[in-house]
Amino acid sequence: MDCSPEGIAVVIMGVSGAGKSTVGEMLAKVMNCSFLDADDYHPLSNKEKMRKGIPLSDEDRIPWLETLRDALRESLVNGKIVILGCSALQKRYRNILRSADPNYEPGSYASEVKFVLLDAQAEVLAARLENRAAEGKHFMPAKLLQSQIDLLQTDDSEGIFKVDATLSPQNIVSTINTRIFSSKVAQDTLEHPQRSKGRPERRGSTSHMATISTIASPSGRAAMEAEVAGLRTTK
Repeated sequence: MDCSPEGIAVVIMGVSGAGKSTVGEMLAKVMNCSFLDADDYHPLSNKEKMRKGIPLSDEDRIPWLETLRDALRESLVNGKIVILGCSALQKRYRNILRSADPNYEPGSYASEVKFVLLDAQAEVLAARLENRAAEGKHFMPAKLLQSQIDLLQTDDSEGIFKVDATLSPQNIVSTINTRIFSSKVAQDTLEHPQRSKGRPERRGSTSHMATISTIASPSGRAAMEAEVAGLRTTK
């Protein structure tokens, strides 16, 4: 049955150290929507394995991904925008997340769940992980990085939007907003011109585009970074 969800989920994906949480939190702030950190959904057994330097198996990952899928679906069926920071390294993992869209057809890449890959050289990622570990900010050790890089699988046919993870978070957020949210609003208007007439504005619609110009200024960047830092320290 066609449920015609009007929500959209954006998965900020990539290996550890790519900046998924930083970018995801900032994007959610700009779009005035929820941010879900996939790390928060790992059971203690998964976290303990990673803390010991043991890579997760599919047996560990699949239930975790299904929990994330259900969380995304709740937002989509209620017409909400949601941002998820998740590694989503393999195509089959992404397909589980794509199925959060009630209208998703297995084997298809058409879904209201969109993927953005934060891409950077291994040396950059390793340095970030080492700094993070030294500060005690994460349970995953840097030695697991190579196993994640080896697992990462991308296919141009999936339509994954790749962004340089060495850009500033503000530039990355601006790029994602333009590429995904602006095109989404335009597509919805073309496909459903009557739907937008007389309807209250959806969270994360074109009124939020102006926010991007705000964070582009030096003062705006400083304020946004301070807010995101505050969010992360209160977790």
